[in-house]
This record gives sequence, structure tokens and C-alpha cells, in this order.
Amino acid sequence: MGETVSWRDIILVLGGLFLIYKGTSEIHEEFEGETEEQKAGRKASVAFGAVIVQIMIIDMVFSVDSIITAIGMAQHVEVMIAAVLVAVAVMYFASGPIAEFIRNHPTTKMLALAFLLLIGVSLVADGFGFHIPRGYIYFAMAFSALIEMINIAVSKRK
Repeated sequence: MGETVSWRDIILVLGGLFLIYKGTSEIHEEFEGETEEQKAGRKASVAFGAVIVQIMIIDMVFSVDSIITAIGMAQHVEVMIAAVLVAVAVMYFASGPIAEFIRNHPTTKMLALAFLLLIGVSLVADGFGFHIPRGYIYFAMAFSALIEMINIAVSKRK
């Protein structure tokens, strides 16, 4: 009580809720599929490039805090700007191979959506002042990814 709400808190909560919504709606669509009315009402499927742009924008919004901190610590602002641009370019060029991998291994899509939910909940919690140590989140994600890789390897042997 008596704590002020910062713009950072608002951005974290709204961003977290957005990720929870996106993850939940994608999971729902995976299980339920689209009805004929939904298919007819949809203009066209969203281009993969548009999804990448959306992810890049979200990534930039959530990394603003880190960028500001890094710029404050860095000697050369140009180096930090270049690092952000390189990271965005790498994500753009890696999107094709990642999409192909997900098409070949559809269970990884569900795992990625679960990661979206996990990160969304973490952001909302952070926005409300309940910090979840990043190490816990990273461990849960790494463990889940390891199990998925084992499942993929086992399914290839069959």
C-alpha cells in the first residue's frame, strides 16, 4: 500500500496480459480449430512476416529497461544500438528455419505457447511487484526443451 505505479509496471502487466491472451488463444485454436464461419470471416491468414514484426516490437518494448541500463553502463552508445539491430536481424533471418522446424515437429509449437504463458505470467507478477527469479523460469524452460528434444529423438528412432 502506498506504492506508486510506474510506467514500467503498466507495460509489464499489459505486455504479460497480451502474451497470456496470445498463448491461450493459440492453444485454444490448436485444440478446437476454426469453425467455417471463422475461416470465412478471416481475410487471410496472418503472414509470418507480420508475426515476426509483432514479436520484434514486443521484444523491443520489453528490452527497453535493459537497453537503458546497458546504455548507462556502456562507454559507446553506438555499440549498444548496433547490438540491438544485430539481435533484430538475427531474429528475422532465423525465423524461416525456426518456422520449418516447428512445421516438422508440431509438439514444439505447444511447448513454445506454454513458454509464452509462463513468460506472460512472470511479467504480470513483476508488474504487480511479485518477482519470480529468472533462474527458475530459465530452468523450467530448459528442462522442458530438453524433454522435448528427447521426445523428438525417440520418435525419429521409431
